[in-house]
Amino acid sequence: MSKVPLLGLQAAQFRHPLDLEATQALQQLPGLDWLVRSLLGSTAEQIFYLENIGSSVLVSQQQLPELYQLLQEACHILDLDQPQLYVRQHPTPNAYTLAMRGQRPFIVVHTSLLELLDPPEIQAVFAHELGHLKCEHGVYLTIANLLVLAAGQLSPWGGLIAQSLQMQLMAWVRCAEFTCDRAGLLVTQNAKVMASVLMKLAGGSPTFAAQLNVDAFIDQARAYDHIDHDLANLLKAVRTAELTHPLPVLRAREIDRWADSPTYQSLLQTYAAHPEKRLAWLDW
Repeated sequence: MSKVPLLGLQAAQFRHPLDLEATQALQQLPGLDWLVRSLLGSTAEQIFYLENIGSSVLVSQQQLPELYQLLQEACHILDLDQPQLYVRQHPTPNAYTLAMRGQRPFIVVHTSLLELLDPPEIQAVFAHELGHLKCEHGVYLTIANLLVLAAGQLSPWGGLIAQSLQMQLMAWVRCAEFTCDRAGLLVTQNAKVMASVLMKLAGGSPTFAAQLNVDAFIDQARAYDHIDHDLANLLKAVRTAELTHPLPVLRAREIDRWADSPTYQSLLQTYAAHPEKRLAWLDW
């Protein structure tokens, strides 16, 4: 079954309410603009750009073309300009996005994540990262990523400021992740693909991939949500506060709910029924 392109899609049509609330709160923090200018200056741009060029593989039509096509289709569906994509050798399954001033945004995906997922799931990861760009998360997301990637390398004054903002930034990132999972669903247009990605992030292994059960993982997510006594809620809050991403089961629960919502169903139906209203796709 062919996918519905969402040309003309606006971020407000799929943004998670927690993301909107957290973003508005973050915008009120004093001194954040100054921190942005300090961290996202020309030196940081050059460091991260050269790091990718020197230590990763730039995906293109000539280099890893299947990955390039997955990214290209995801950009088409979300009506988004295509960023650069780098593949980096790394044992920890992960992908992240950086939007630097004066540079084209780029996505980095680790080889271990590619090995864990099948092509539709890989595309879901690309779509998730594109969600950050579609929602213009770039400034705050880049600060958060810089804090993670450059931990221990900031000057003393930078470290103090980073520490004071870390909790707010990480709380915002966790909320933004829910929005970007929705972007993944909008591209895959299959909730089980998204749930499968999250399941494999939680406990996947190429060796046991054939034995994993997506429906059982969704049931697990619902069971986690139903535990609501005081001690469990406290433990959930403490556990989540340490993370840059929400727990995979919570993300699976959220995407399961949104996939069944009238908002999601109406969004796809509207674009499927009125293709004449779509905007032209701008490709790089």
